Amino acid sequence: MALLDDLTNETNGIISQAWSIRDGVVVPTSDSVMLSGGGVKLEAVMLYADLAESTKLAMDFDSRVAAKVVKAFLSGCCRIIRAHNGHIRSFDGDRVMGVFVEKAKNTNAATCGLKINWLVKELLRPRFHSKYPTLVDRGFEINHGVGIDRSDVLVVRSGIRAHNDLVWIGRAPNIAAKLANVRDRHQTIITKDVFDIMLDGAKFGGALRQPMWEARTWTEAPVADLRNVYSSDWWWRP
Repeated sequence: MALLDDLTNETNGIISQAWSIRDGVVVPTSDSVMLSGGGVKLEAVMLYADLAESTKLAMDFDSRVAAKVVKAFLSGCCRIIRAHNGHIRSFDGDRVMGVFVEKAKNTNAATCGLKINWLVKELLRPRFHSKYPTLVDRGFEINHGVGIDRSDVLVVRSGIRAHNDLVWIGRAPNIAAKLANVRDRHQTIITKDVFDIMLDGAKFGGALRQPMWEARTWTEAPVADLRNVYSSDWWWRP
């Protein structure tokens, strides 16, 4: 009965617990948020980068090769995010979450998306396909998706003592994760809210300053207000 009592008491305690929520201007860490009722509210741009077809990679190929692909993808994404004042706050298998709260956060996040496009198309794909031709021979192409959104976010600490982590509650983390799972010719997708605020330097590229983003309709959007998004298959060399 000890486990049943623990589950019941924990649930009742969480339901009756009063929140102690503060406004934040920096990305919190686990030790800066109380496990018991603590929370930080902040305006953030959230980026999810997801390695495509990771199940096929893990099941159809040598695990050592699969691990190298995942490791190279995640480490490259992390370096790009950190280079643009982003903060790494979550890994989930083959994907990583970046948080942007500082000045020009929308522009920084969108730029990261285009540089991750470069990472996959111009570095990882040719290098790994050359080193391990069985990837191509057996129908696997290294690809990815990046999703970006902005909103107010509530950051809380969840779990039990010695086994807990930050949880990000709000529209942006959920929508960014969903957009990262869209698979088509455009690897980076951002919401209209992000596009409208980011600077022109992240909207236009090339010698002729061409638009790098294409307006489109996200047919699987959970609400009508999010159906208008922008996507890009452009890449930006770091």
